[in-house]
Order: sequence, then structure tokens, then C-alpha cells
Amino acid sequence: MRLDTEFMWETFLDVLHGVPVTLKLTIITLLVSAPIAFFMALSRSGEGRIGRRIITAYVSFIRGTPVVLQILFLYSLLPTALNYLIKVLLGLDFNIFNINPIVYAYTVFILNTMAVLSEVFRSALSTVNHGQMEAALSIGLTKRQAYLRIIIPQALTAALPNICNTAVSLLKSTSLAFMMTVKDITAIAKIDASFGYNYLEAYLVIFFVYILLCTLVQLVFHVLERNVASYKKLITA
Repeated sequence: MRLDTEFMWETFLDVLHGVPVTLKLTIITLLVSAPIAFFMALSRSGEGRIGRRIITAYVSFIRGTPVVLQILFLYSLLPTALNYLIKVLLGLDFNIFNINPIVYAYTVFILNTMAVLSEVFRSALSTVNHGQMEAALSIGLTKRQAYLRIIIPQALTAALPNICNTAVSLLKSTSLAFMMTVKDITAIAKIDASFGYNYLEAYLVIFFVYILLCTLVQLVFHVLERNVASYKKLITA
């Protein structure tokens, strides 16, 4: 079997146009999900039973269902139901199918990442001794100040490795965005391959591209972890 190297090179150049879309999906999803997930983690660590149960049920549901099924529900079933509700029941002249598909992609990935990161932050918060909060309150700090100055910096330090894992998993999961007609790396490669059935070459190209991107993400977090480790050494010295 002989690979079509010329096709692979052309596909590689085409796929590069999808890299910004993939990176946007990853970065924006992380930026939106992280603060919400952190407050979810705080709520689960708090005293409110109802809020804690709702968040626990949400996390269990999201983590217990495949991303593919969530995409099928949000991108295929939900718009159809909403279109019926808007046009037939409410009588409004609005076509929900005109919504940009990337909105659905962001929704799916944000909902998933919120659930994963909430568990990451919850476990990270549990690594900080509760006595530090009591000590902070005893010297006159407010609860908010204690979290900002003492608890959160330590928790984020402990969470960095798992945040890195989440970011890498998210980057790979964005390859499913092609199911929502988003022209990311995978979608562009599949379109190029469909003309001459060069799927093997196309998949090898995106395999290589995803390895590069995931390695880049891991290097970024490695630098962050190293800087944090240096900061901790200065504090404990």
C-alpha cells in the first residue's frame, strides 16, 4: 500500500485553517467553564443541601452520558422540539435552525467541562486544611479574603495537573464538533478525503496535528506547574 504524500501535504495545509477553530473551542470553553465549575465546587463543599444535590445530580448525569449522545440531543432533537414550540405553540416567526452550529458546539463542551472541572476543583479544595480558613477568620480576614489570598492559590496549585488533563481531553473531544457541521480540523480532513477516498492519509494527518497540539498544551501547563513549584519553594524557604 502506497500513501499519497502529495494529498497528505495538501490536506495538512488545509487542516491548518481548522486549528484556530479547534483552539478557540478549547480555550473559550475552559475560560467560561472554569469560574462556573469553581463555584459549583464551592457549593458542593458548602452547607446547602438542595444546591449540593442538584449539582451532584448534574455532574453525575453529564459524566455518565457519552458526549456523542449529548451532541445528538442538543444539536438534533432539542432544536426540532424548540422549533415546534416557537412556531406552532407560540406562533413566533423565528427559525431556530439558523443559529450558528458553533453555538451548539460551545454549549456541549462547556456543559461537559463544567462537570469535569467542578470535580477537579472540589478535590483540590479538599487538599487545603480547613484549619487555614479558621486561622484566617481569627486574624480578621473575611471569608472572601481568605479564599482569595489563602485557599484558592493553594487549591489551584493542586488542581493544575488535573486541569491540564482536562484541557487535553477537551482538545481531543472538539474533534466531535464536525458532527455539528463545525469546520474544525477533523471536518476539513474528512471533506478533503471524501473526494478521492483518501481517508487513511487524512486520518494520519489529523493524528499528527492533534499530537502536536496536545503536546503544546502539556508544555504550557508544564511551565505553569514549574513556576508554581518555584513559588512554593520560596514560600516554604
